[in-house]
Order: sequence, then C-alpha cells, then structure tokens
Amino acid sequence: MYERETHGIRVAVKPAFLDDESDPDEGQYLWAYTVTIENHGPESVQLLSRYWHITDALGREQEVRGPGVVGAQPVIAPGEAFQYTSGCPLPTSSGCMVGRYQMKTASGQSFEAEIPTFLLESPHERRQIH
Repeated sequence: MYERETHGIRVAVKPAFLDDESDPDEGQYLWAYTVTIENHGPESVQLLSRYWHITDALGREQEVRGPGVVGAQPVIAPGEAFQYTSGCPLPTSSGCMVGRYQMKTASGQSFEAEIPTFLLESPHERRQIH
C-alpha cells in the first residue's frame, strides 16, 4: 500500500496486476488500483478533478486529466472516506503512476491532495542486474 497525506487528506493506493486480462505476447498489461481517500481535516471536502502522470518501463509518459473520479465528484465529510477502483493499461510489463486531486473545502478553499507515486509491477517484468 502506498500512502500520502496533504492538507488533512490521506490518499492510499493499492495496485494489483490483472493477469487474466493481460496479454504479454501482445504487449498488453493491465492493472487495477484501489484508492482510498480519507478526510482527516476539520470540514467537508469535495473532489473536483484528477491528474495522473503515468510512465511505462521504457520511460514513455502520458498525462490524464478529468473531472472527478469514476464519474463522481464525491463530498467527503470529516472522519469519512471515499474508495474507488480504476484501471491502467500499459504496453510494458511495469511502470508507475503519480498524481493529485483538485479539492475544495465546504468554505470554498481550493487545494491539491497529492497521490503518492506507486509502482505497477507484474510477474512478466524482466529484472536486470546492473
């Protein structure tokens, strides 16, 4: 599990390689990742948008931006949590993701909640000793 807390918002990510849905012979690898967002702050917050920076094993990068997560812009009360699962396909057997959520407090203050860097690893990864 990968975790990071900023501005009272704890983001925890647990990635999982989906072997049954991947096809290494075709260069198709798929991961699911479950994100738990906990509000440790004093007021409710709403998740407005997301930003992801994804890097594959060859160093190729892509950015993903969009409103909310999995079709929702959840409001998270103090002491509460929101959890969702999404997926990431890559053409390589490993990679990593990092990002942030744009949040807004009930009183109207905007801030970013950081998503920790997490690894996308598979049993098909070729490890090299340097």
